Amino acid sequence: MSTIISGIGVARGIVIGPVHKLHGRAMPVERKSVAPAAIEDECTRYTAARETAREQLEAIRDDIPDDTPKEIASFIDTHLLMLDDRAFSSAVTDTIRAESVNAEWALQQQCEQLVAVFDAMDDAYLRSRQDDVEHVVARIQRLLVRGDSNLSAQAAADADGPPVVVADDITPADVILLHQQGIGGFITEFGGPLSHTAILARSLDIPAIVGAHGAAAQVQEGELILVDGQAGEAIAAPSAAERAEFERRAQAHERFRAMLESLRDVPAVTRDGAQVTLLCNIELPADTAHAHGVGAAGVGLYRTEFLYMNRAELPSEAEQYAAYVNVIQAVSGPVTIRTLDLGADKQVDSGRLGGPTPNNPALGLRAIRLCLKEEDLFRVQLRALLRASAHGPIRIMLPMISNLDELLRARALIRGVMEELEEEGLAYDKQVPVGAMIEVPAAALAAGLLAPHCDFFSIGTNDLIQYTLAIDRVDDEVNYLYDPLHPAVLRLIRLTIEAGQAAGIPVSMCGEMAGDARYTRLLLALGLREFSMHPSSVLEIKRIVRDAELAALEPLGQELVGVADAARLQDILRELEPPAD
Repeated sequence: MSTIISGIGVARGIVIGPVHKLHGRAMPVERKSVAPAAIEDECTRYTAARETAREQLEAIRDDIPDDTPKEIASFIDTHLLMLDDRAFSSAVTDTIRAESVNAEWALQQQCEQLVAVFDAMDDAYLRSRQDDVEHVVARIQRLLVRGDSNLSAQAAADADGPPVVVADDITPADVILLHQQGIGGFITEFGGPLSHTAILARSLDIPAIVGAHGAAAQVQEGELILVDGQAGEAIAAPSAAERAEFERRAQAHERFRAMLESLRDVPAVTRDGAQVTLLCNIELPADTAHAHGVGAAGVGLYRTEFLYMNRAELPSEAEQYAAYVNVIQAVSGPVTIRTLDLGADKQVDSGRLGGPTPNNPALGLRAIRLCLKEEDLFRVQLRALLRASAHGPIRIMLPMISNLDELLRARALIRGVMEELEEEGLAYDKQVPVGAMIEVPAAALAAGLLAPHCDFFSIGTNDLIQYTLAIDRVDDEVNYLYDPLHPAVLRLIRLTIEAGQAAGIPVSMCGEMAGDARYTRLLLALGLREFSMHPSSVLEIKRIVRDAELAALEPLGQELVGVADAARLQDILRELEPPAD
């Protein structure tokens, strides 16, 4: 009898293959006594497993695809640093020797002690780092128990199709390794749609479902499973009819992808002739090739944090200048470059400043707040950005603006740097546009006050939704509350667009919502005409844009933000759903 598994679909695609069960978190182990004569051999066995785990992670980091979000490399580096820490080296072998126990048990005891320490911390962000401990432990435990890599050669070569991993949780590093080993898709019991693992699955085009609680207990190793990564549905041990239906869906999906490829060079114009601008979000200079490959009109968000990551020294002006020029020259169209957005979950060695750990990093000293406090840090970046503007059209975007004073102070610093460059005889674009990222509810509510001092707005929906609804979007306990369709969120988006229209400045959106096909018609109805997204989403969004008629959508958008009746609200949202594939 077949078993239906439901979760959150995070990466589109259909896959049919055998189940491969994997422990992403710590595996259950038994305590075993070790004879005195075998204790040193047990210590050696543990040390070898830890070293193999290091080699795996280093190999994964070295082979990360170019279009992978840069924070994934930092995530892997964190795990490598943990492997070097005494907590995972001598502390475990000390327990083996002191208690004459097996390595698996000694490692599990160390894991429990470390997790207890993190659990006792007041800082919610630091408490969440216990996941890293569990992931590192799980990697070593798998090697101790199985003595091999994540996926067996037999599973990878199964004739029934590429293996589908079913796990409690898997790390981004595991996703990359499993992708290299040829998995067809994965299902995890934990996680949300905006987790690093989910974002990476979309980047690598791996059908995936997360948040499928209890999935591992419902399937058997090696049994056939069908996965629909868009619907968030899987069927284990399917009937012949269910398999036939999924095979039909898979064929339809392949036809759909081929159709999207045909849209690469056609314009993003609605049926009634309105031009819509589709841009890409990028993190590395190498990402420009992907933007070009889907026919994007430019870059709507270039994140500059990668320059500061995994290094002890801050990047120089010359290094930043060279990186920005590289991107500008590789892109057809304007490049919107976000100034440094460090802080919260983006602490990196070269950008880490002294001081106590904040109680809530997401609401602390980050982004524009950090830059205005550390003006020397900010001025180096501004000099590099302005000098790069002489090589092609750029827009400078200021993140996490929450009030007019921050905006005016930042613009004053930009003017000061311009004067320096004039005195030094260095070229720059004297009319370079400067805009604000609207990702704080206060900024959206005060957009009318900010707009006269901006050349453009860009709506960052990831943080805007998180802050509006007071939830951590990557927290498995509350991410079900993350709702882009919440009336408060829609009103803040509409307020921002209206403020931009009144001031005659363009309004873009660069958050995940912009690249989600479910919301394209809704955003068009609200007045959005500029979308920026991961390159993999551009062609699908273009398809929906070309099928839309603004004359029919705009009245619905005007009604949507003022409707009080819940039933009518749902009716409008249904009317704004995208057409079927």
